[in-house]
Amino acid sequence: MKYCNSLFLVVLLAVPGVFLTQTTKALAESGITSTDIDPVPVRAVICEELKDRLPKNEAIVFSITNGRVYCYTDFDPVYKNTHIYHNWFRRDILTAKVKLSLKPPRWSTFSYISLRNTDKGPWRVEITGPEGYILQTLRFSITD
Repeated sequence: MKYCNSLFLVVLLAVPGVFLTQTTKALAESGITSTDIDPVPVRAVICEELKDRLPKNEAIVFSITNGRVYCYTDFDPVYKNTHIYHNWFRRDILTAKVKLSLKPPRWSTFSYISLRNTDKGPWRVEITGPEGYILQTLRFSITD
């Protein structure tokens, strides 16, 4: 049985478009349309900077001297024009809520905070869908 499961996994990796099409078809047969589905995050990172619209220097601890920290998210698939939120929390207190647009079929976006001396300590970014469901949570810290 393990051999069959491994073979199935290889097939899925080799033809992801077929799997996605079959998943969309199965959802439609069950009465759920792709417009009812939140976008799917495939990558979410906290980083020091963006270069050519890609994250650079990903980490979980950042120096206050950097001046900024970015949250980068990549979604695939995106089924319809929609939006997400990057909710920035410092010590469990919401400090920023950033609404970001997404467009089909795939979309990358980012937000950032400018760092002040009082921003040292634990942080998290909750990435939420349009209905407020948490899609992913990223944790990091700001130090001297």
